[in-house]
Amino acid sequence: MVKKVLITAVLSVGLFANVYNLKPKHITKDISCVVGDFAPPTKKNKGFVSNMCYVDMGDSIVVLDAGPTYIFAKEFYNLIKKEYPHKKVSYIILSNYHDDRTQGASFFKEKGAKIVGGKMINEDIKNNPQKFERMKHLLPKSVMKGTKVIKADILAGDGYKIKGSKKTLIILKPSKVSEEKSDIAVYSPKDSFLFVGNMVFNGRMLNYTKHSNVDGWIKALKKLAKLKAKHIAAGHGDDFSANSYKDTLEYLKLLKKTVQKGYDDVADPSDIAKNFPENNYKKKNTPFYRQLNLHNIENYYNQLDRQ
Repeated sequence: MVKKVLITAVLSVGLFANVYNLKPKHITKDISCVVGDFAPPTKKNKGFVSNMCYVDMGDSIVVLDAGPTYIFAKEFYNLIKKEYPHKKVSYIILSNYHDDRTQGASFFKEKGAKIVGGKMINEDIKNNPQKFERMKHLLPKSVMKGTKVIKADILAGDGYKIKGSKKTLIILKPSKVSEEKSDIAVYSPKDSFLFVGNMVFNGRMLNYTKHSNVDGWIKALKKLAKLKAKHIAAGHGDDFSANSYKDTLEYLKLLKKTVQKGYDDVADPSDIAKNFPENNYKKKNTPFYRQLNLHNIENYYNQLDRQ
């Protein structure tokens, strides 16, 4: 009988154990974040590869990015409610359309939150259905249970404000396209805190996609730097300091200059990669530097080829 009770107890713990085991990193008195794995989505990290944050607005909580799955969003919500049991989650702000940031949105909507994104986010979701297939094939059904893609309720332009009883968040669109058309940043002047999503990578190599625009990305970072925020939350990485954007900006400038020269000299992208200048990503042995540096060079090279 005792053995049976013990087995039942063990099974019960297993059934109700968290899948993601989220731990908050406190950035300011009112802002905390969870830090994703530095690798791309895998079975091991269950798609949790990006940073998400939550902000105490006084009368409610605003969440910055919704995470990769419905179950993740539920656990993230429970983490928030543990700290703020009497405050509702009023808004979810999606920094771009990527699956690791948006697929938990439906859970929060069920809880009554409004889903906010940049003006291009619903168009990006519609035009890139393949982006939402990878985790279906990668993760078990038990982890993907309940996960679905929904569109934003509010399409916010540059300067859109979300007001709470003790602070205001400002949505910023610092350029037309950076990594993606739907990229936005979120600024809290009172906290000197800036959430920049995939405009900054500092724990792993950045991903320059076929949709990216190097000039727009550089312009965005220069414009955001003028805010002189004390805390900058990147889309990936555990550096939340005021200077955490600098490696990304340095690399993008080198990417533009080096690939343009290589293209003009009719050099092959692989040769450009072999002779790519020293930069902080490379010096720090940033994960996936070698693979993604070549990938980034090829994407920008192909963009030049189409001009």
